[in-house]
Amino acid sequence: MTERHAAEQAATDETTAEPAVAPPGDEAADLRDKWQRALAELDNTRKWASRNAADQRLNERLAVSAAWLPVLDHLDLALQHAEADPVTIVAGVRHVREQAQRVLSLLGFQPIGTVGEPFDPKLHEAAEVVEDTAVPPGTVARVLLPGYAKGDRLLRPAVVAVSAAPQQAGGPEAAAESRPAAGPDDRPGGGADGD
Repeated sequence: MTERHAAEQAATDETTAEPAVAPPGDEAADLRDKWQRALAELDNTRKWASRNAADQRLNERLAVSAAWLPVLDHLDLALQHAEADPVTIVAGVRHVREQAQRVLSLLGFQPIGTVGEPFDPKLHEAAEVVEDTAVPPGTVARVLLPGYAKGDRLLRPAVVAVSAAPQQAGGPEAAAESRPAAGPDDRPGGGADGD
């Protein structure tokens, strides 16, 4: 019975002992398999993100194009009636312009550049400088082309004329002429003989 007892004791010791450690080759293979699966998942995620971004760009282009279709339709109508009364044509063109402005507004872009606002090189492009006493120097005197922006995103800067301070009567040449000519004593070194 002691042999039996010893065998039972040995079986009990084996079950309570720590499980055998997997050979190093099996652990490395397991890690390599996990690494390859992670790489494949990363590659699939990249491909999905690329397809998703392309789909989003296409959907945005479709939405913008669809918003502009009514403007194009109205321009076609205006061309069909080109022989009509000029007053009617002008009214139609104004309507199409308002419609185009509404499309930009629906897309989130608001007009920028108004007379009297300070010139800002981030928002305005100066096409000319004018002397205008109606607005302070350094401000927008006239808007040549309106700009459009969405928050801090600029679609196009406003092309403007910027006011400048009026020059003295006669300009810079008159100011130079009003200064007395340098005499012999005004030169460096003193008198006419250079002493």
